[in-house]
Amino acid sequence: MPYFTKLLLLIFCLVLLVESRKHRRRRWTSHLDVQRASHIFKKNRDLTKAWKGKTDQLLRVDEHDFTMRPAFGGPAIPVGVDVQVESLDSISEVDMDFTMTLYLRHYWKDERLSFPSTNNKSMTFDGRLVKKIWVPDVFFVHSKRSFIHDTTTDNIMLRVFPDGHVLYSMRVTVTAMCNMDFSHFPLDSQTCSLELESYAYTDEDLMLYWKNGNESLKTDEKISLSQFLIQKFHTTSRLAFYSSTGWYNRLYINFTLRRHIFFFLLQTYFPATLMVMLSWVSFWIDRRAVPARVSLGITTVLTMSTIITGVNASMPRVSYIKAVDIYLWVSFVFVFLSVLEYAAVNYLTTVQERKERKLRERFSCSCGIPHSKTMMLDGNYSESDANSLAGYTRNQMAPEEEKPEKMVVHLAMSNESNSSRKRGLKGHVGLRIIQNTHAIDKYSRLIFPGTYIFFNLIYWSVFS
Repeated sequence: MPYFTKLLLLIFCLVLLVESRKHRRRRWTSHLDVQRASHIFKKNRDLTKAWKGKTDQLLRVDEHDFTMRPAFGGPAIPVGVDVQVESLDSISEVDMDFTMTLYLRHYWKDERLSFPSTNNKSMTFDGRLVKKIWVPDVFFVHSKRSFIHDTTTDNIMLRVFPDGHVLYSMRVTVTAMCNMDFSHFPLDSQTCSLELESYAYTDEDLMLYWKNGNESLKTDEKISLSQFLIQKFHTTSRLAFYSSTGWYNRLYINFTLRRHIFFFLLQTYFPATLMVMLSWVSFWIDRRAVPARVSLGITTVLTMSTIITGVNASMPRVSYIKAVDIYLWVSFVFVFLSVLEYAAVNYLTTVQERKERKLRERFSCSCGIPHSKTMMLDGNYSESDANSLAGYTRNQMAPEEEKPEKMVVHLAMSNESNSSRKRGLKGHVGLRIIQNTHAIDKYSRLIFPGTYIFFNLIYWSVFS
């Protein structure tokens, strides 16, 4: 038992010794880390960014009236502007506006914010200091909605240099108006602009300018839109006059967009063209197949009406004709004319059959003898009269020698009268077309496609 107790005490002492060494090693390691971090801090320390009591005292914010612009009473203060476009979010044809997210930066000099510095380093602040100093009151002209991003904090940065130069940057999303011209839609190009201007200070107090000319506008290479191709961004500036307040400097961010046509080819032009071609199928259908030709014509007309309605539903109600309206309505006219063509064919066919029926009833009398139906027409009858006898067969024709008791009427056409009739009809091509309704379908098979192809050549050469 004493040996067992001694063994336990020995083990307990060994455990205490090991734990004490580990604790001593941890303290030594943390001490080295503190010394190392202190050495790095002393080596890279920026004295102008170090906290000296209050930052307001360092910048002497409380000693000046920042409700006044810098150099108040003197010449206009120059304020440079540069912009980096982060994204072009959407283009709305119905509302005629666009939405853009950008980094807006201002540069100016305010000697009231100068501070002593040994290494000429700047001080950087967030949006809390902006409320205590003077900043340019730039706003977006023709803006509908705009806001400064505030996640996870206000996206505002203020950088002050020892000589008093200030960089003021913010991340803004703005929805602004864009006057669009849809006369060539969807083969159009649109030019929109985002306008910046001081709200209170005229050009006598504040001179707004692009800091580096066209280089002041930067864009992200990944900017893309589903329906538009961004052709170019460029900057301009001019003076804007208000009758009540005076002249102001205004800056413009201009960008040109060209619409992608492939989407509208698939959704509008190809379906309309196919409907027009489908309406031509009725020209190859038998004129006596009334249900087939009527249903085909009505279906194509209703489909074209649906296409026109769908296109106009997604467009603003403008008072002028768009390029797509010309194409769709001309296609609708072609479809409608194909329906009218069959109406004309059906009407003329009915008139012709009525005439043939009257002629058949006129010459069907055989003087009470039902078996004798043989007739010979002389040259005084037309070709339609002769065609009315096409249903009589040889069995129904009896010679005079076999049936002397029957009266036979011979209807013969002489060669001389036949040739004179043909010569007379050669000068009346239009009359032949009307009398033979098959000719209307035959000519329609050529005239309709040829005219539509000619229209397409003119349309795409003018608008593309």
